[in-house]
Amino acid sequence: MWTVVYIAPNKGIAEKYKKILTDEGLLVQLRTIGSSHLGDHASVEILVPESEAEEAHEIITTVMGS
Repeated sequence: MWTVVYIAPNKGIAEKYKKILTDEGLLVQLRTIGSSHLGDHASVEILVPESEAEEAHEIITTVMGS
């Protein structure tokens, strides 16, 4: 089961976090929230397998703090 670990404000930030997480060996999916007419400006959910959620959250928290 996939779990949302972060909601990015736009696609660019979501892609940045996806790269960081995949570089750490995690599986990552992105899912746009809301209307498709917003394009790259729509919020994006970052999802990982439930078993990797805690690790992903720690990585994101570390990145956001730096």
